[in-house]
Amino acid sequence: MPTSATDRNAATLSRRSHAWRWVAVFVLVTVLHWLAAQWFERHHTAQPVTPAHVPVQVRLLKPERIEQQAKPAAPAAKPAPNPAPPAHSKRAPSPPHTLQALALPEAHPKTAAAPEDAASSPVASDASASSASASGGASGAAQAAAPGNGNTPSAQAAQASHGVKFQVPPSGELEYDTFFNGARNAPGTIHWKSDGQHYEMVVSIPLPFVGAFSWTSRGHVDAFGLAPDQYIEKRGHRPEDFTVFNRNLKQIIFTRTPNSLALPDGAQDRFSMVMQLASLVRGDPDTYKPGVTREFYVADNDSGETWPITTIGDETVSTDRGYVSARHFMRLPRHDGDKRRIDVWLAPSLGWLPVRLVQTEPNGTEVELLWHGALSVPKAPDVSGAPDTSSAPTPSAPAQTPPPADQSSESSAPAAPSTAAPENPAELPADAPLHP
Repeated sequence: MPTSATDRNAATLSRRSHAWRWVAVFVLVTVLHWLAAQWFERHHTAQPVTPAHVPVQVRLLKPERIEQQAKPAAPAAKPAPNPAPPAHSKRAPSPPHTLQALALPEAHPKTAAAPEDAASSPVASDASASSASASGGASGAAQAAAPGNGNTPSAQAAQASHGVKFQVPPSGELEYDTFFNGARNAPGTIHWKSDGQHYEMVVSIPLPFVGAFSWTSRGHVDAFGLAPDQYIEKRGHRPEDFTVFNRNLKQIIFTRTPNSLALPDGAQDRFSMVMQLASLVRGDPDTYKPGVTREFYVADNDSGETWPITTIGDETVSTDRGYVSARHFMRLPRHDGDKRRIDVWLAPSLGWLPVRLVQTEPNGTEVELLWHGALSVPKAPDVSGAPDTSSAPTPSAPAQTPPPADQSSESSAPAAPSTAAPENPAELPADAPLHP
């Protein structure tokens, strides 16, 4: 029997649907293979954090003041040289020769001159002035040579103050590969900017289905190093949590909780601590040998406690651009049963910036940042906008032009040098290094 048009249409639709099923299966298999390849790449690239062998503690360092370079002392006044003998004023020209009657002077008995007459004698006054000037120059030279007098600070005051060495890492936009439980995510960044007096640090890590996690720390540099003023924590779509370091009230204030804490010297937040450690190691890397532990008081978004950071040793970190030698630091357990762990690797070839950071939660979740990019120190942008004058020569005072001398009266007598010391030695220009 001949088939109807309806049967022919049904057969055509059946063949088309059958073809689309094969296309869908092919696409699904391709996607599964791509996902498997990505999973293998992510798990193959991630570096598992092996249990570190914690060396025996050999030294415990507490928060202390950093070394600050004092301004150089004002130069001492140079001893005045012996003044030149006073010049005899030139006599006025005599009138034209005229015939005058000369009278012989009367004879007087030779008597000793009176004291007031001797003092008024030109020769005596010249001699006394010379001796007084010489004695005054000698006493001025003795006072200028004496160290630590009232006018000139001692040499010890010009030396740098004692303290730990401290150098802030160079500014830069740092890019990292991020891993969540070993799976590679979108790249994360660390925005780090410092001019030696203020700093800003923003850590951003994107996470799938949750949103970006960011941590912001802003502050300045004081006598104990980095001094956070504000710490902001943003987790995905949750509202921001603020931690304020109130230096006037000496308190740490939270927005997540009404509680507040006393603000000790050298206190850090969770991420400024990393750059504080980098600045200390950058200033004196030989101090941080295996077993050396330094304590930091660290404030979170609702609490604060002391973090003992110990030096594990030098290790090799594998990045996409090659292998980097770095020094491994680890936070020791803060109390019994503390399973949260933080590991930081600082690379000397990168200016002691962090090349790898890993945080391990008590449930085993790992969040990792691994250096991505050129294995070189990032170029520090000019954040201050002012020219660098640390190496410029000290400006000198402009030379004073002497007034024109009277050729007829002062050509034979050089002017006596001034022996007066500067009124305010602190106003003298000085080359003070920018810092720490």
